[in-house]
Amino acid sequence: MSTLTWIIAASLLGGVLSLMLAAILAFKARVSWLSILISYAIGALLGVAFLNTLPEALEHADNPTQVTVFVLFGILVFFILEKLVLWRHCHVADCEAHDPLQSIAATPANHHDHDHGRSGIMVIVGDTFHNFVDGILIAASFMVDVQLGIVTSIAIIAHEIPQEAGDFIILLNSGYTRRMAFLMNLLSSFATLVGGVLAYFMLNEMDFLILPLLGIASASMIYVAMSDLIPGLHKRPEIHATIQQVILILLGIASIWMVGNIFPHT
Repeated sequence: MSTLTWIIAASLLGGVLSLMLAAILAFKARVSWLSILISYAIGALLGVAFLNTLPEALEHADNPTQVTVFVLFGILVFFILEKLVLWRHCHVADCEAHDPLQSIAATPANHHDHDHGRSGIMVIVGDTFHNFVDGILIAASFMVDVQLGIVTSIAIIAHEIPQEAGDFIILLNSGYTRRMAFLMNLLSSFATLVGGVLAYFMLNEMDFLILPLLGIASASMIYVAMSDLIPGLHKRPEIHATIQQVILILLGIASIWMVGNIFPHT
């Protein structure tokens, strides 16, 4: 397949697959399933960052410092962006907007205490931007190597499922019906395709941006894993929960390593 076909397929499949699984998790409100998936997603994100995107970026760089500067820049940018999103729609001590486990656990079967859609709109706007950036990262990865694109797409899908599940819960709490929540998330997921296609044509003309994007992609995965997902696991300090989390994180890393060996560099 052509590079553009890979990008389109990964963007569409990733969006639809993560959306369907997130809907099942959210509507069934199975916290235990989501906890398992979050642990796996952490491993997948860290596996792609440290086993694939960072080594690839170092190969393209004349100096390793170039890569570390882009990673540092990316982490700071994502920190600022997350602060802006939190400031705009989190006004309580324990914000559920970025914690899908807390959102589902705190949501009774028939929840009617909603905010007339305000939180839901903010979540969709933020998620649309997030999906657009994911599309850019997918495109940049596939333009370097098909193997890198595949493992990057897997990691993005893995971390999108718990995030989308949390979005579903927030939309329901905001007064949206299940159908409307699904449709809004579906429309938001198309931003991945838009970002991927636009990035493909942009990078064909400006391939010097591939190195910075690889560094920022690494920063994105590290930041999401360490800042957004891992803190939620610390809420279950029991030894059996910790062992389960470590095993699932290692499984996520191992699966990325295995995919990298199944799909050789092109």
